[in-house]
Formats: sequence, structure tokens, C-alpha cells
Amino acid sequence: MATCKYDWPAAGHRELIGKSIERIDGPEKSSGRAKYTYDTNPPGRLIAKTCSCPYAHAKITSLDTSAAQKLPGVKAVLVVHPVGDEIQWAGDEVVVVAATTEEIAEDAVRLIKVEYEQLPHLVREEDLKKAEAAGRTKEGGESTTGDPAKAFADPDSVLSEGFYGLPVITHCCLESHGSVTMWTDPKTLKTWVSTQNVSGGPGQFGQGLRFKKVDVEDNNIETICQYIGGGFGSKFSPDRWGIEAAMLSKMAGGAPVRLMLDRNIEMEMAGARPSAYAKVRVAAKKDGTLTAWDSDSWGTGGPGPAGHPPLPYVIEPPNRHWKHTAVLTNIGEARAWRAPNHPQACLITMGALDDLADKLQMDPIEFLKKNVNLAPPILRRAYSEELVKAAEMADWKKNWHPRGDKTPGHIKRGVGVSLHTWGGRGHNSNCNIIIRPDGSATVQLGSQDLGTGTRTVIAITVAETLGLPVDAIKVEIGDSKFPYDGASGGSTTVGGVSNSTRRGAVDALDELFAAVAPSLGVQPADLEAWNGKIQVKGDASKSLTWKQACAKLGVKTIQTLGKNPGPCHLGDSGVGGVQIADVSVDTETGQVKINRIIAAQDCGLIIDMKTAESQVYGALIMGVCYSLFEQKVMDETLGVMLNPNMEFYKLATIGDIGEFVVHMMTGPGYDERGVIGLGEPPVISPGAAIANAVTNAIGVRVPTLPLTPDKVLAALEKGEKA
Repeated sequence: MATCKYDWPAAGHRELIGKSIERIDGPEKSSGRAKYTYDTNPPGRLIAKTCSCPYAHAKITSLDTSAAQKLPGVKAVLVVHPVGDEIQWAGDEVVVVAATTEEIAEDAVRLIKVEYEQLPHLVREEDLKKAEAAGRTKEGGESTTGDPAKAFADPDSVLSEGFYGLPVITHCCLESHGSVTMWTDPKTLKTWVSTQNVSGGPGQFGQGLRFKKVDVEDNNIETICQYIGGGFGSKFSPDRWGIEAAMLSKMAGGAPVRLMLDRNIEMEMAGARPSAYAKVRVAAKKDGTLTAWDSDSWGTGGPGPAGHPPLPYVIEPPNRHWKHTAVLTNIGEARAWRAPNHPQACLITMGALDDLADKLQMDPIEFLKKNVNLAPPILRRAYSEELVKAAEMADWKKNWHPRGDKTPGHIKRGVGVSLHTWGGRGHNSNCNIIIRPDGSATVQLGSQDLGTGTRTVIAITVAETLGLPVDAIKVEIGDSKFPYDGASGGSTTVGGVSNSTRRGAVDALDELFAAVAPSLGVQPADLEAWNGKIQVKGDASKSLTWKQACAKLGVKTIQTLGKNPGPCHLGDSGVGGVQIADVSVDTETGQVKINRIIAAQDCGLIIDMKTAESQVYGALIMGVCYSLFEQKVMDETLGVMLNPNMEFYKLATIGDIGEFVVHMMTGPGYDERGVIGLGEPPVISPGAAIANAVTNAIGVRVPTLPLTPDKVLAALEKGEKA
């Protein structure tokens, strides 16, 4: 029973929520009509290019831009790093140039003369002792709970030790980072940015420009992003190059400047997921009860620390110790990459637990079921049910076997399991709900759609509340002039925008009920919106069509402000998921083939089943990419990235991903938690599940991702020698 007027409709009173509804912007995107930042070309637009440092670590000793400045067509030259500055990675910009054409800008870059003093660099972090010897490490934290030493010494304990890890990978957004900026007058800046933070754009531009001594107020800056070609955590700000584009525009008399990073520069410096490697000891009683954990982990986030993987992950034994070391390298900066530090922790923990289950001669799913009580209390029920559901869909009892497929032939099949968690509480969100006398309904907020279906979720929420079809709602987002909405990070967007629009739409409907009630001879509280009508509750014979009801407004327009957070419990935090990978491994070539990946995932109340499932499918594709292919390959001697392009930075193709089967956990126990974010959770487990499946197939562990053929063959050879 509803306890608050804003509560989500009961299951039997939902026409739209939870159904599979197509994206309202699907036709725009699929037809090519959707305009991205890269497509923005105001009249007089200039193109900007960067002159980048070729060395991993160097000091600028000489810089001459005079020839570039004199080149016809060059409108502005901005020095980013002057003589004396120290560069920390190859690819960092030194000078940016704006010119009338791309060709002239590139010619100007080639005319810039820069001399450097090369300095010692470190670009590989796998060998911790080498990094320590070079003085390039920093303590990343240490913690002890209980008495691990005593637990490991228990004679009833079974111990397992292992080494696990995954490398640095880049974001590889389809639309590179960048912006188009123009000064419409000396004090007013208009920006089109490929960003995850539309509402925050003006403040970020303003702060960055004022730091560079450019006088501008935040209120005089507009940020627009109607569509974004991927972000995944790397596009929360306009970045240095956004500020540089605005400064170039100012230097060029306010002319529009487009500075979108070229692919090689994008992959060298626009952000990367940190690596993580760990040596782990873990123990359990002979009955499978997990008792102790000890890990020594390290990884790099580039020149600065990037946090640490939360070890042990999800399943926490009562006695545990972890220590983490940050390795400082000259490879470009780290940025949030879907579920920061969780894929790393998941691979390490689930690999170690899988190895321990093997030592115990236990089925890994039975082992996890036995220890699910060591997970956070809010997730124990979900994990228990998801383990059962995923095992059923994967036909686990038939396909699982003790390690090493003993069937004849060189193709070996195996299955592996993993579980994961994430927060996902909705971010702060504000929206305008507008109902006009002609019956039109509009919702406005400064959100952005990263591909999660934000527009569609907003339309569904408002339409459900007003009793209208989805296409009756006009959704306006992507402009900082609309009410403030939070950045799209941490899987917070759907929870944020659905909560604010639900509250705003309920308030708007209350105002409409007040205008309509006298003509129906009832009190406003006696009315409901249902199936395109405003009617007396439970009596469709006493009703007005939506347009007739809106006409009762006369010349008045209803406008309400919806806010999240606000009254009522409409969302929560904390989701869980279980994934099972089914793989085949060719022991002659080392090739890993994905047969199927099963995903059972909860996220509270689902607004649009179709876009929710789509989020899981997309995450699984990303998971296959980082499990089998992706790696930022650094040359140890030269200090440069060897694969900053789409030819040698490998991603999965449609023929590599196999079959995905997704089951969303819904109904009692889930729906009443309200809306919780989903974008990040399902990308966490694929690496662990696939790695465990390969281990199950070939009988030996391939310790680090990506699971490339050479690593598989090396593990097989090592296993045979052992």
C-alpha cells in the first residue's frame, strides 16, 4: 500500500514501467540525424591541433612557435607547457594551434620547434621490485581485521596461494574527447562538449578560464551535449584541452574553435583504467567455510595514485589483511573506467576463491553459496537467488567438471563463475515539468544520455505518472540552461532522473486535478490519471480526455520543479550480480572462444526492461574486450605506447563475443527497493568469470588478463612441466 503520494505505482497499476520500450531517440541515432559534438560546425569554425611531447619524461629546454604563427591561415597559437616545464608522459600537449583548415593546423604543428632534455622514465609496473628500486612506488594503504596469522596456522585449514592481475587499458571512446567553443561576445562563452556532466560544464569552464586569467562568469557560459559517443567515466570535465579551445577562440576574436583529440592522442592521454596485480593467500576450513585472506597488491594509475582495489571483494572472511602499493609511471593519467577498481578486485578475489574451491575439491558455486553470508547483508538474498538462477540458465550441473576437460581432442571446454556489487544511488537531480492548456507535456533537465536510454527513462516515468503514452512527452536535456542535474557517473543517472521526474510529475498532476475536479463534481483527491484520461478513481464513466482536462487550465500553464533527493523512498543503493562464462580453448593455438555468458543481475525497480538488458549486453561486450584483447602496450625502452590506434589496440568483433543470456531479477524483494543504477555492475565480473572458465577448461591458471593465445600456451607449458 502506498505510504506517500510520490511512491512508484503498484505492480498491477503500471502501464509502462518495467515493460520493454524502444528508445525514443533510436530513429535519430540509427538514421544519422543525431548530432554529436564532432558534428558541430558553426560558421567560421577553426580547427585546433596539438603539438605533443614524444618522450615519456622530459624537460622542455627550448620552444619556438614563430614559424607556425606566421603561416597563412593560422589564427591562434597557445603555449601549454613553456620552457622549463617537465612532461610526465609521451603524448602530452605542449602547444595547441587553431587554423582555418585541418591541413593548415597540422602544417603549423610541424613548424613548431621544441627541444627537450630527456629524463629517466618508468612505463611498466608488473615488476614491483624494479619499480621499488627506481624509487617509483608509494604506499597505497594497509589494513588488518581479525587474526589472519592464527587462521592460516589452523591445522584444519586448507590454503591456496596464487598470483592474479590485469593491465592498464584505455577508454577507447568512439567519439574522442573534445569540444567546440565560441565567444558570442567578449564575456559570453558557448560550448559544445562531449561530456558526462552538462550541468557542471559552465562551472568547470569558468574555473579553468579564470585560473588562466580570462575574466568570465559561470552564468555567462552555456554547455551543450545532445549526444555523446561514449564516456565510461572519462568525460566528467572539459579537460585541459577544453579550456585551451576556449582560450584559442578568445585569441581568434571569438571565432568557433573545434578541438577534438586525434585517435593516437586520445589513446595516449585521455585516460586509462589502472592496472592491478596481487599475490594472494586464502584459507578455508575443510568443510569450505572461508576463514582468512592475505593479499599484497600493486598497480599503476600513471604519474599519480589511483586508489586501490577493494580486497577481498564482496566475500570478506573474518580474518583478513591487505596491503597495496601504487606504482608511479610515465604512461598518462588514470581515469574512472566503469566501476573504478571493482573489475580489478573481482578478478583477483574470484580467481583466488576459485583456486581455493579447487583445493577443497568443491564445486565453485556450492563454495560461494556456503560463504554468501560473508557478503554485505543487503546482498545475501540476491546472491543466493542469482547463483541458483545463473546456474540453472547455464546448465551448470551438466557443464561443470573438476579442472581440466578430459574429453578427447585439443578443444577443451570449461565454465567459470563470479559475483560482483556496486552502489548506484541516484544523483542530485532537478527538473521542470510543464503542462500547457493545449495538452502538451514537457520535461526539462540538464542531464545527458550516455547511451543508457536517459531520454526514454524520463519519458516513461512522466508518461506513467500522467497516464499518457510515451510519445506524448517531450524530453529536453543536454543543455546547461535547463535545471541542474548531476553528472552521469557511478551508475547514478537513471535513479536520479527518474526520482526527480516522478516527484515533479506527481506535483504537476495534483495541480491539474485541482483545475479539473470542479467540473467532475469531486475533490482533487478522488481523481486519477489513467489511459489518456483524468477520471474519478475506479469509474471511467466520470472522466475527461487528457486534452479536455488540460483545457480547464484556461490561460494557465502548470510548471513544477521536481527534485531528487526529495520526499519518499524512490531509490536505493547496492546491487549484486552473478555471471557464468562458458568457453572453449584450443590447446594447440591457445585461442579462447566465448560460447555463452550468463548474467543474473538486480537493480531494484526497472523502468525500461529493454534498456536495462541493453546495459548488461553492452557491459558483457566490454568485458569480453578486456578479458581477451585489450592492453595498453608500452615500450619499456622508448617509453611510448606501441598501439595508439584502432589497428593494433584490439577489441572484440561481433564474431568474438558469443551468446549472451541476461536475466533481470525483479518482483517482490527487488521492486520495492526503488530504482538503482545499472551501468557499471555487469562490467565487473566478465574478466573473473572468463578467467575461471579458461582455468576450468585447461586445468591451469592463466594468471593475468588479457587471455591471449601466447599466455594460454605459456600456462599450458608451465603446467605440463610442473
